[in-house]
Amino acid sequence: MPSAHITFDQTGDKIAGRIRKMRPSAVRSLFAAAVRPDIISLSGGMPDVSLLPEESIRDATRAAIEDERAVALQYGGTDGRLETRQVVCGLMRDLGVRCKPDEVMLTTGAQSALDLIAKTFIDPGDIVLAEGPTYLGALQAFSAYEPDVRCIPFDDEGMRMDLLEAELERIGKGNPRLKFCYVIPNFQNPGGVTMVPERRKRLLELSHEYGFMVVEDDPYGRLRYDGGHMIPLKALDARVVYLGTISKIFAPGLRTGWIVAPKDVLARINLAKQGTDLCGSSFDQIVVEHYFTDTPWERTLQRFLSVYRERRDAMLGALDEFFPPEARWTHPEGGLFVWVTLPDYVDTGSMLGAALDAGVTYVPGDSFYPDGVTGRNCMRINFSYETPENIVEAVRRLAKVIEERLELYRVFIAAGAIKAPEEAEASENATACANSDGSAPVDQSR
Repeated sequence: MPSAHITFDQTGDKIAGRIRKMRPSAVRSLFAAAVRPDIISLSGGMPDVSLLPEESIRDATRAAIEDERAVALQYGGTDGRLETRQVVCGLMRDLGVRCKPDEVMLTTGAQSALDLIAKTFIDPGDIVLAEGPTYLGALQAFSAYEPDVRCIPFDDEGMRMDLLEAELERIGKGNPRLKFCYVIPNFQNPGGVTMVPERRKRLLELSHEYGFMVVEDDPYGRLRYDGGHMIPLKALDARVVYLGTISKIFAPGLRTGWIVAPKDVLARINLAKQGTDLCGSSFDQIVVEHYFTDTPWERTLQRFLSVYRERRDAMLGALDEFFPPEARWTHPEGGLFVWVTLPDYVDTGSMLGAALDAGVTYVPGDSFYPDGVTGRNCMRINFSYETPENIVEAVRRLAKVIEERLELYRVFIAAGAIKAPEEAEASENATACANSDGSAPVDQSR
């Protein structure tokens, strides 16, 4: 009869303190549930690679295998293959950014670029500014280096410059601890909002005034469904550190991203990359190079845009039809995500189990804040991967779960067990007034 074996972790006391502080990615944790046949996933940020033409993939891959096999299967330079960097320069030129190959470094996806930037510039306790909420993968990459991440709220026009200026005044000019501001100006993840030109200009002005770098992450810039093209920050200021990727316009499985930055900045990052992975995949880079050189990729991109636009519209229409009046959400002009805000008393993290039982996933909002607490009444939902029919059904299922939570609170409010949201807010405001001037709050119930 086989005996049971219990295995104990014998390395627990040897784990680095920075790893103990890191949180797992909520998206990665949901991957196992997302593949269940009964689940409709609104959690991931995956492009629909089934839209890619088989012939284009075959041609680009064959070029790497048949024409350049000796190079494709060999080590490469740390900065990446020159010919692929030249292709990146062409892609950047389409966006309004002029750069040279020696101002480009290829990375193992833009996620690797985030880690390299953090590794190069962040010491424990350094200040990093970001939108709030912000990309959870960036928070995870930064957290290994133990920064003080301070989130600046956004509205429909992007990061609020008045709140950024107030935070910068608290930090002070010339503060050596202030390292950079990380922003996703186009169709922000998770918010879906786009920074307007006036705020882009003001952000760059403040970066010069207070002496911090701007790191522009632009994975979604080409995925615009409405409105006109927004000029990247990098096109307005050569000192901006720009991150790009092929993951959302080609294939995320070919882990290829890039950093466009001044040569002195890239030289520092190059040192960090040497110790991280020596070099990227030459095979992946050659496939990417031939895809964007030898295939009608712009036509495929237009297909992506058409399909994603339809799916976004399906999601926004379903939210209008099924979600309760207490809910609010963003209306993205592009990208992959919608940000939903529910009443403060709803915890989307604790609600996730009920959503899984109902056959739908999303990402709880607290995953997008460094404290893991803020945003608990919010969620990110994705529209790029599922069909319009599945999206409508998923939103319907999710609305039912939310309605059950709200109905429970409505019963408590009617019974007087808890205050209605507007009453609680009035009470908090009164207390705040009392704390600010030392006087007692005015009783407004009479």
